[in-house]
Amino acid sequence: MNSLTMPASDRLPIVYQDDILVAVRKPSGLLVHRSALARGETRFALQLLRDQLGRRVYPLHRLDRPTSGLLLFALDPEVARELGEAFTARQVAKRYLAVVRGVGPEQERLDYPLREEDGARPKAEMPAQPACTEIRRLDSVELPVQVDRYPQARYSLIEARPLTGRRHQIRRHLSRRGYPIIGDAKHGKGLHNRFFRDRLGCERLLLAAVGLSLWHPRRRATLHLSGALEPDMQQLFAHFGWAGHAPTDAHRFSDAPTPGTDFASTHACEDPS
Repeated sequence: MNSLTMPASDRLPIVYQDDILVAVRKPSGLLVHRSALARGETRFALQLLRDQLGRRVYPLHRLDRPTSGLLLFALDPEVARELGEAFTARQVAKRYLAVVRGVGPEQERLDYPLREEDGARPKAEMPAQPACTEIRRLDSVELPVQVDRYPQARYSLIEARPLTGRRHQIRRHLSRRGYPIIGDAKHGKGLHNRFFRDRLGCERLLLAAVGLSLWHPRRRATLHLSGALEPDMQQLFAHFGWAGHAPTDAHRFSDAPTPGTDFASTHACEDPS
């Protein structure tokens, strides 16, 4: 199959492409690649992009299945090895947008150790590992509806920048701080998830990977990528008056070094969403 014969629904929007890299937007609900935990699934970002481009592609990181947004692939195995090491060493800056319950803090660093959730052992037996996420409230809204015990419902748009890469780090950190992400079935609040599903047409995790900054090994400059939101989040932003915060598909190069982290990560799981 090639891109001319692929159904339009299977084509991933390309944000950036050159001779060694391609960045796409992954929709919510799509797995990056095959997994033992996803038996029976037939659609994966890796295979879709391979068929779309007609060549092999190499995923450089992961996004959790319900998380939408920027996903970067290498087009060469040597580049994949080089940039894979950069992701593992936390030399790639990531930016996410999340819709959460409540009026979140203006700005804060969440420094809560997290136990890994690998399913092989009880979570209580897993060692707690350092985890750090910087968050910033970009906007908030108050709705004249009673969703739980309060007469009004308040929600915030939060920018999250993970400095480490523990599994589900952003979701777990925001929930622990008291601002669970809307649509998070495991760490969120059912009443608010159902309100967004039934009244606002949003029935998935409202978390999107919207920014990546990394050193481009051929251009010898920092590549900054920005990814637009999916239509459901764009419509929600417009409804809440947050359209000015919605990113667009864009890229640029700069001579500035890639923003790093001062937080050691001895186990760099590549899915902080």
